[in-house]
Amino acid sequence: MRNLKRALSLAVASVMLLGMMVVGSGAAGYDDVSSADNQEAIEVLQAVGIMTGDDQGNFNPDQGVTRAEMAVMMTKVLDLNTGNYSISAMPFVDVPAWAQSYVAAIYAEGVTGGTSATTYGTDEPVTAAQAALMLMRALGYFQYSSDFNDGWLLATIRQAGRINLFDGIDAGAEEALTRNEVAQLVLNTLEATMVEPTGSQGVQIGDVTVGSTIKYEEISKTGSKYQAIADDSAEGSKHYVQLGEELFD
Repeated sequence: MRNLKRALSLAVASVMLLGMMVVGSGAAGYDDVSSADNQEAIEVLQAVGIMTGDDQGNFNPDQGVTRAEMAVMMTKVLDLNTGNYSISAMPFVDVPAWAQSYVAAIYAEGVTGGTSATTYGTDEPVTAAQAALMLMRALGYFQYSSDFNDGWLLATIRQAGRINLFDGIDAGAEEALTRNEVAQLVLNTLEATMVEPTGSQGVQIGDVTVGSTIKYEEISKTGSKYQAIADDSAEGSKHYVQLGEELFD
């Protein structure tokens, strides 16, 4: 958790202070958030503007999340300007007007596909594996078809396990997520290190890629921005960049 944890703790502290000003309030001022929920994740995501509550002052931690709602969150995670993307380039016919710009943006960025060639599955609940795949693509994973030779579900579960993406989440890979669980999943992603692919894509033979040597390596950066947050280590100014650090300075 390293540097992002330290930086976001200041934002969390300010949110908690504001929440304490509301008598009887739960985490970050939400009356319906208790110690049984992922309070820290909810507070952090409110602080950075990725997830907020409703106009009644509730976070609704047990409410399900649709694939359309996940698309909205992904544009915020990636800080995408949805106005820069063409809705007409999106092949999905089941996306309502309010969600089209969000789905178009993450589709254009390669963050998500549809449930078929022409449907996004707008109102379907997002599963743990589907959400994890979107978030890991934001980290830099799964850029090539060869990554899915064992099937997208198994590949997603395996890689999510390697980087502890499902920590604090009880849902199975194919189970629908609640807002509480999505908050924790997004926080785990922000605290994960970004990666980039190296190696060869191999050769496509039918539906299988042969000879791929693609590996994903953690991104290290130098420069004044990263020197300011770099860990004390033998590597000096080299810093392995977490997604949250890159997005929120």
